[in-house]
Amino acid sequence: MLVHEVMTAPVVAVPRDWTVRQAIRLLYEMNITAAPVVDEEGRMVGIVSEMDLLRGQFEADPRAYLRLAAPPEAPPPAGVEEVMTPNVRTARETDDVLGLVEVMITTGVKSVPVVRDTTVVGIVSRRDLMGMLAHGDERIRDDVRAALRDLSAETAETRVTVHEGVVELRGDGDERTARIADVIAQTVPGVVRVVHYP
Repeated sequence: MLVHEVMTAPVVAVPRDWTVRQAIRLLYEMNITAAPVVDEEGRMVGIVSEMDLLRGQFEADPRAYLRLAAPPEAPPPAGVEEVMTPNVRTARETDDVLGLVEVMITTGVKSVPVVRDTTVVGIVSRRDLMGMLAHGDERIRDDVRAALRDLSAETAETRVTVHEGVVELRGDGDERTARIADVIAQTVPGVVRVVHYP
């Protein structure tokens, strides 16, 4: 599966000159966990997450303590540029989703912007990936059948069953036709693995 098949587009971006409170309201109202930060020309200069925006936004409540808490040493960050992450991991539309998942697992990053040249064209979050995996077996089966029928006349008669995202293909064709069917099935969103039986 390729990144463009799972990414959310168009992407919601935060202007670099916004305040932290403006960014908090945007992420909350759009129900997103992170957004690219862009300059005046729309080029990405960073990314800001919910966690970035929460830093310094709450003070201790004196009702929770026996004595008064010390006042904060510095005022909370006011601008998005103060809290954003400037060095951003990105992906391209034609990248394999498997590589993106590896980046998320190894780095703990929850959202990855998708860029074309210097323009942000989408974003992939863990939620987007979970949405692909949440497709039911019936939908996956129907999508695989449609892909086999539409993309190759040779694979149109391949029989398809799906259990927990694992696609089982059965057909009377030769080895070449079986390989074509396997490749086509692997491109369908929600497919975890493809097994081919004669």
